[in-house]
Amino acid sequence: MSHVKAEIATQPECWRQAAKLAEAPGLPAHGERVAVVGCGTSWFMAKAYAALREQSGHGETDAFQASDFPLGRRYDRLVAITRSGTTTETVDVMREVREHTPVTLFTADAAQPATELATDAVVLDFADEKSVVQTRFATSVLATLRAHLGHDIETAAADAEVAVRLPLPVHPALTDQITFLGRGWTVGLAEEAALKCRETAGFWTESYPAMDYRHGPISIAGPRRVVWAFGDVPAGLAEEVERTGAAFVHAKHHGGYGSIGRWVGKRAPLDPMADLILAQRVALALATTQGLDPDNPRHLSRSVVLT
Repeated sequence: MSHVKAEIATQPECWRQAAKLAEAPGLPAHGERVAVVGCGTSWFMAKAYAALREQSGHGETDAFQASDFPLGRRYDRLVAITRSGTTTETVDVMREVREHTPVTLFTADAAQPATELATDAVVLDFADEKSVVQTRFATSVLATLRAHLGHDIETAAADAEVAVRLPLPVHPALTDQITFLGRGWTVGLAEEAALKCRETAGFWTESYPAMDYRHGPISIAGPRRVVWAFGDVPAGLAEEVERTGAAFVHAKHHGGYGSIGRWVGKRAPLDPMADLILAQRVALALATTQGLDPDNPRHLSRSVVLT
């Protein structure tokens, strides 16, 4: 078994453990003006959390790629996400702002440079990964932050237990392309799902806000292509996609799959983070059917450290 396959499967328990950190020191207080930074997967988790925090009424929250952080802008707190604790762009931002802004770090390795720069560190070493590709660390960070906002992570974890067993909605031999869509906080999840397929399998994927999909991107929809939506779906979008000949996937009625992309059976909708697990599993399947090593994707390393 590959490392990433095992790491995907352990997410339900990781989320339960992460939720116990919901009152850890340094998590943003109600009303604080907060910036969240990360790179790659960590940036997408930052975007999801920023949208959720504002939606929950906890305060203005912005998410940035660490390389594009506006150093001239002032915040009450910076939240930095880096699994390795060594990501150059994230460490650089922490170093620049720590003299005037409290910095809360999420990491899997407390022994690395980022911890020394943080005011507070939330260490999720139980969710660290041997695979280069991030899965459980990123979702566990988001589980902690969601729990801090008052979300029911036990329900999400129960849905995750379903997601690690469900039949996949996408068959690698029948699919040439996938477009992932999201709304609000699930835009970040859609972007992360697309990244997993690109990283793990070198597979053609795109991601967009669901309401913007009809403003151009729908033009590539067609047979042997899939449109996969996280969270709420705009009225009429599923029907528009299906008229193109593409399959439409949405975690509204999980139970099992009939033909590609169409759920059969009925149950309550899965939590969008649990739906992301299905996308991670699809990325793994796309990689293994091509004979690729899903733990060590080409051109990638565990952390980007610039010299």
